[in-house]
Amino acid sequence: MNRPTSRLGQVSWAMFDWANQPFFTVVTTFIFAPYFANVMVGDPVAGQSAWAFTQAASGVIIALLSPFLGAMADAGGPRKPYIFTFQVVLALGCAALWFAYPGRPDLVGPIAWAVVVATIGAEISIVLNNAQLPSIVPRDRMGRLSGLGWGLGYVGGLVALLTVLAVSKPSMFGLAADDSRPLFGLDPATNELERLVGPASALWLALFVLPMFLFTPDAPRGKISIMAAAREGGAKLVGTLRQLGKHRNAATYLVAFMLYNDGLAAIIAFGGVYASATFGWSTVTLGIFGIVLTLFAIPGAFLGGWLDDRLGSKRTVQFAIAGVIVATVGIVGVTANAVFYVVDAKPLAANRALFGSTQELVFMAFALLLGFCMGPMQAASRTLVGRLAPSSMTGEFFGLFALSGRATAWMAPLSIGILTATTGSNRVGVAVVLVFLVAGFLVLMRVREPERDGV
Repeated sequence: MNRPTSRLGQVSWAMFDWANQPFFTVVTTFIFAPYFANVMVGDPVAGQSAWAFTQAASGVIIALLSPFLGAMADAGGPRKPYIFTFQVVLALGCAALWFAYPGRPDLVGPIAWAVVVATIGAEISIVLNNAQLPSIVPRDRMGRLSGLGWGLGYVGGLVALLTVLAVSKPSMFGLAADDSRPLFGLDPATNELERLVGPASALWLALFVLPMFLFTPDAPRGKISIMAAAREGGAKLVGTLRQLGKHRNAATYLVAFMLYNDGLAAIIAFGGVYASATFGWSTVTLGIFGIVLTLFAIPGAFLGGWLDDRLGSKRTVQFAIAGVIVATVGIVGVTANAVFYVVDAKPLAANRALFGSTQELVFMAFALLLGFCMGPMQAASRTLVGRLAPSSMTGEFFGLFALSGRATAWMAPLSIGILTATTGSNRVGVAVVLVFLVAGFLVLMRVREPERDGV
């Protein structure tokens, strides 16, 4: 560590996750993604394939940019200017989603690219913010701060989902006499609520990312220009890639993370899309589903931070991956007519209560297991790369961490899109994520975690 960071600075760093999480929660997972796939595109199979394109395209671009920018930030000093730039990119992409009108197939392509742009902005800025972690707290406390960040992020996502539900069903919160119309005069016929989550996420981001910029100390300003930093950063990155053989343990972990994180990202990104296509869930039901899932993810994230510092990052990740594998097997075992792959269930009744079928209850049980495990898996993964990275190469290694997390991120969505389109089955498409999860678990077994003092 270069200098001690105040408690305010630490909490402000963790607030970055709170500020960014609504984009992932209400845009790419529970609200906008199902709307885009099943309403804007209109066909569940074609819609799932189209959404897979947005995730695959953004994954390729992030994989190319993130390690280079991490090395560039290390060479140039302060990271906040880069973070600010990509947060603006995220906000602009989110704002453009307001124009995702239903019944406009000519807008599917532009809106898909807006999602790609927003995703790139979010992921790259997260890479750079993550790289600040080792300079904020000692290595033996990174797990708790990382877990705090993820926990605050899930709370932020929960608040965002509750807000969507309150606007959609105001009578449930005592905000209106009935639910004949959403709050603020939003028009259900043109899906203004679903379209508004993009601009609203941008506004949320602009408000809550400020503490990190104001109170978390940045690296000292370098003595070289941005262009010189770019050249030096690029050269340093090439050198790091060439020397990965000298950091074999870290390289093995990056491969493991590349695989299991792709599986996790894919099941999260397509869980709401799959549920909406399978059960015909409305925006309200998807919102409640997201709220319940997030309620389980929050204690999982905080528990994961505690387990990380107690048991070690590797063991925490292993337990979490095992839980996600079990959850995914269960989720894809549910269809509109069956559970556990072969057990028939009564057909879905049009007038059923909320989650009022055997299929939905079984789906929810496995989804809650997924929610509980994804927090520890993500938080401990971030901590582990901080423990493995040489102190003088944190930006580069967090860039490589993002590269390993995104290098094949296009493969999981692309595989889902191809299998969905060729088989005509959303279920078969989503099931491919198990290949990534299992492979990542097996590779992770070969990683050696450093001693707790970080050496």
